[in-house]
Amino acid sequence: MTTVGEIERELASLRSPGDGTEPAMRTSVMTHLAWVPDEWLPAAHEVLSGLAERHPSRTIVLVPQPDAEDGMEAEVAQQDFPLAGSERSICTETIELRLGGDFVSRPASIVAPLLIADLPVFCRWRGEPPWGAGELEQLVDLVDRLVVDSREWREPAAGYARATEVFDRVALSDIAWSVIQDWRLALAKLWPAIGEAEIAVRGPAAEASLLHGWLSARLRRDLPPVEYADELDVRLDGEAVSPQRSEPRSPAELLSEELDKFSHDRIYEEAVRAAAR
Repeated sequence: MTTVGEIERELASLRSPGDGTEPAMRTSVMTHLAWVPDEWLPAAHEVLSGLAERHPSRTIVLVPQPDAEDGMEAEVAQQDFPLAGSERSICTETIELRLGGDFVSRPASIVAPLLIADLPVFCRWRGEPPWGAGELEQLVDLVDRLVVDSREWREPAAGYARATEVFDRVALSDIAWSVIQDWRLALAKLWPAIGEAEIAVRGPAAEASLLHGWLSARLRRDLPPVEYADELDVRLDGEAVSPQRSEPRSPAELLSEELDKFSHDRIYEEAVRAAAR
């Protein structure tokens, strides 16, 4: 079993290799937590590999393994980026912690000593959070922003109802909300005529529900229920809306945008409350 003290010693060793070379300069703008069940690990590793240079941070990947024996195993790594005109480099740190058995239910006590003091703490939760469970409750109280992607949820509408319960405790970001930004911009440009139009929204559950909730909250009126479909489609008085498409963004770019946000998004929160009704 790995201890927090052993992890801290390994981090210090990586920063000062002891072979006479110039030590790497640790540059972090945040502590980035990621709660990643086993089935999400390959996708999470791919995203993290594209994120390090954009957002230098100490990344702590928490891999819950509730059926394993009680304990914790750690893997510590450092990624260096050369500084132009210098022999020194900037380093980012990744700590992957496999939490077994009872350790799954108490992540805060494990993570807290590893946070970098006086820097914001973000947590990306892969899959649907277990609303009300001890591990989520602890991390919500520890972090400044919780980042989810409701496209990963089995039943987004039910999840939105539970998500509203944490709005007063933590800033919540949803990558699905960023994905529909082009649609929101296109529809906002149709004001004020859209106010009286007959509106029909159909599409994938998360994107369509959020867009429907946003429209309902902004227009302050009820709309016909969402129809689920593979592609997002919005019609005003029977006419299709065609948003101007921006360049597709990679999963790493989408997460990177969320890590640039530090305050509550009240418009998103109102959309979620409306989507949960």
